[in-house]
Amino acid sequence: MNDYWHWKREKKSRRPTVIALLLIVAALFGGIVIGGHFSEKRVIVYNSTVRGPSQATASLEPVVYQDLSKDGYSVASVIIPAVDDDGNGITTSMHVQAFPGSGRVLTNIDKLLFWVDTQNSIRRATQVAENLTGINLSSYDIVYTIQANASVIGGPSAGAAITIATIAALQNMTVNNSVMITGSVNHDGTIGPVGGILEKAMASKESGAVLFLVPLTQSTEVTYKTRDYCEKIGWVDFCSTETYPVKVDIQEDADIRVREVMGIEDAMRYMLY
Repeated sequence: MNDYWHWKREKKSRRPTVIALLLIVAALFGGIVIGGHFSEKRVIVYNSTVRGPSQATASLEPVVYQDLSKDGYSVASVIIPAVDDDGNGITTSMHVQAFPGSGRVLTNIDKLLFWVDTQNSIRRATQVAENLTGINLSSYDIVYTIQANASVIGGPSAGAAITIATIAALQNMTVNNSVMITGSVNHDGTIGPVGGILEKAMASKESGAVLFLVPLTQSTEVTYKTRDYCEKIGWVDFCSTETYPVKVDIQEDADIRVREVMGIEDAMRYMLY
């Protein structure tokens, strides 16, 4: 009996505490809503949803900037060859917008895999673009909008194209989209090797490109195929699977003109005007 009444008194004593906590939570929520309503928003990325600390997606609806005149920014577009999850070559488009700001790098990305790798490519691209143009990016904001029909731009292979488009946006130049490029970008502006060259070259050709730029030594590549080989030994057939090399000439197999480039400055001569 004593335990029962002790429990009843304890339960009653907790009621004011619970009510107070509920009032505090309600007050905090109301403050956030009111503060968000009246705070100034300089940049709005529509329908952006964050899935985790290193992965994000967003629709491709426009990014809106307040207090900027029509001529206060420049935009460059580039077509990026890539390989989808099934190993097929495809192309996707990216738009880079640069405008006066405070050094922010913003992204507006649809259906993208390996978001961390792409973040690194964008970070390196801005560094190289700043070094090559001599423009202090702390005075600019840059927005990258990538449209992908599948999860295709994973890894560093879009780095060279992203860098070219960033330079074009900063210098108000135009990217020649009859020329496409694949390759990673290093801190000094050199272009590193990537995979899927033949598939990307074929996709570039299908998208209307007449010239495909690749890293040094990658205008040809060696692939390995398998075949079954059988031989009769006595009365028994012995069969095994062999792996053999095949040398691929990218220009011949993809039916597109191919040039090797050592760095971003080499690629700029073909891609920017």
